[in-house]
Amino acid sequence: MIRINQITDKVASYIDNPDLDLIQRAYVFSAQAHDGVVRRSGEPYISHPMNVANLLADMQLDEATVAAGLLHDTVEDTDTTVDEIEDLFGADVADIVDGVTKISKMDFESKAVQQAENIRKLILAMAEDIRVLMVKLADRLHNMRTLEFMKPVKQRLIAQETQDIYAPLANRLGLHRVKTELEDLCLRYLKPDVFSQLSEAVSEHRAAGEPYIEKVIELINEMLKKNKMKGVVNGRTKHLHSIHVKMEQQGLTFDEIYDLIAFRIILKSLKDCYAVLGLIHAVWRPVAGRFKDYISIPKANMYQSLHSTVIGPDGERIEFQIRTDEMNQIAEYGVAAHWQYKEVGKGGKKGRATGTRDAERYTWLKQIMDWQRELSDPREFMSSLRLEMFQEEVYVFTPNGDIKELPDGATPVDFAYAIHSEVGDKCAGAKINGRIVPLHTALKNGDSVEVITDKNRMPSRDWLKFVKTAKARTRIKQYIRTVERERSIALAKELLEKEGRRVGINVQKAMKDGEFLKLAEEFNCGSVDDLLSQVGFSRFTPRKVVKRLYALMNGETLDERKVKDKAVEEGGKKKPKTDGLQISGVDNVLVRFASCCTPLPGEPIIGYITRGRGVTVHRIDCHNVKNFEDERLLQVTWEGVDEKPYPAKIKIKCLNKPGMLGKICSMLAEMEVNIDSGNFESNVDGTSKLHFTVEVKDLNQLYSALAQVKKLKAVQEALRVS
Repeated sequence: MIRINQITDKVASYIDNPDLDLIQRAYVFSAQAHDGVVRRSGEPYISHPMNVANLLADMQLDEATVAAGLLHDTVEDTDTTVDEIEDLFGADVADIVDGVTKISKMDFESKAVQQAENIRKLILAMAEDIRVLMVKLADRLHNMRTLEFMKPVKQRLIAQETQDIYAPLANRLGLHRVKTELEDLCLRYLKPDVFSQLSEAVSEHRAAGEPYIEKVIELINEMLKKNKMKGVVNGRTKHLHSIHVKMEQQGLTFDEIYDLIAFRIILKSLKDCYAVLGLIHAVWRPVAGRFKDYISIPKANMYQSLHSTVIGPDGERIEFQIRTDEMNQIAEYGVAAHWQYKEVGKGGKKGRATGTRDAERYTWLKQIMDWQRELSDPREFMSSLRLEMFQEEVYVFTPNGDIKELPDGATPVDFAYAIHSEVGDKCAGAKINGRIVPLHTALKNGDSVEVITDKNRMPSRDWLKFVKTAKARTRIKQYIRTVERERSIALAKELLEKEGRRVGINVQKAMKDGEFLKLAEEFNCGSVDDLLSQVGFSRFTPRKVVKRLYALMNGETLDERKVKDKAVEEGGKKKPKTDGLQISGVDNVLVRFASCCTPLPGEPIIGYITRGRGVTVHRIDCHNVKNFEDERLLQVTWEGVDEKPYPAKIKIKCLNKPGMLGKICSMLAEMEVNIDSGNFESNVDGTSKLHFTVEVKDLNQLYSALAQVKKLKAVQEALRVS
């Protein structure tokens, strides 16, 4: 276990005259507060805050942040208050601890809403002091490192949240090491089949490629020496998550990925960076479209480097990253390297933290702060945050020459909303580099964009199919929601009046008499219009609302009414089956599972109200979910899952040998995995691809079966597919 003197020694190595007493006192207080508590791993709980503080020291953060790392769980998990922390350790430490503390003592309608509010609070806190996020990222990284001790369902939920929120946030802050480790750990728990097979393949490739890496490093060192330049060269295999993303996006197998190796060249000056790039291009042919200059136009997280992929020795594709030492520090430690400290004193040691409002340098954080104020629904806030966090950047120019940073794939509509919300709302056309283009045209680096507006133009639902920014999507949805709400209220009135006539109730009169105010309270709606819109959006059926209205008007008690409702609604028929699901806010609904992503018990899911067809359940990471209307999304969780088979799609690649199909089918049968259907294809390289739809009880059974199949010598890969 890490010792406190290891942490204080690290802090003393980069801060002159550090306040080590603050860190020592924080350690003693935390140890006493968590005394007797153990983690799921069996270790004393204090090991967790110690590891968090150690990670913060590795990032070279100030004493207050390291102390906050030691204390970050005390308010949430013990009787300690924020006021006590402030009295004992000062306002600086207390503010960081308070920002990291979850809102665990408040009541929320669902876990999803609680998660969203926690993230919202974190965003607000980091806008005041970026160190809040640094502590939270260190906390999450250590929790991910020890996730093996959690239950499988919990592992996947935590990993999904980490992949959606924390890894992209680490990327936005330029914390490359944290980001890559979080992404690889997420892959391990979300797609264990992919992780194990990629780990094995990369390990074999790394062992085979060591001589090649040494050869290229030697050639580059000779090049530097010949041109009288000093630098450090190292080579590495790309991390697993980035390889997996490339395979998915381009439909490649591992063997078809050529630029697995990346070389980093660290030089003394900016001039040397461009000089070395020229020397490399003179020796090896660059690959068209694979050069990026992040030095002249840095990324939003201040990342600077030259990237170029070339056809290197022996015809291998290799990537070079060329940067100065200062750029490399920022690439590794991001915000911590750039502004948390200033150079003072002798020996190059760093001084105390600069102002805590340096987060204002980040335009993306400003944007998040702007649209989060506009979103009252925390789930919509989470959806927008995921959209904003995942994007790479493209840089375009206004007609005046100002640079606008947008996500990769952004369109003129995104650009218009980046200028101003009203410009976006009235966007009627656009010119790129002087030419009129369709509004769905993807912008490229260096484009000059001009927006054509029309005062009579309004946002279109079709824009949602191609916009990339959270701001544009939020504004368009707000307009559509306003229009559709009016339509849904009108529709609800028609449906309720029709149902009312069937049972002999004058719905219009009931509205005038105030009966619907009582009804809105019954259904936990804020107003009559809210209730009507819920009916219009199919969250509540007209029959259910009219039955409640009938009960209210006839003076029955709530308990009597429930009994009557149950008898009438069921009417001797079997209640619609929810297949072991718990659905937020809806009773008696038909549930079906989406064929696009085939969700299995144990993985994060979400429901979507399909008019006339009940609720369709998707995996939360299904590519279709991002195009759904937020008003029709439902929080769905697995609960008391039925012992029944669920469909899943798998792909197996193996050598085309006699009897292989029989062996694979027999092994699946032994694992009690039924093959529902399948098809096969043979390749010219002597391999076959087997595509099966199988039936399993849950996610664990599926991954266990795939792991067993992969053990067959002739099997090259066995994966779940969507």
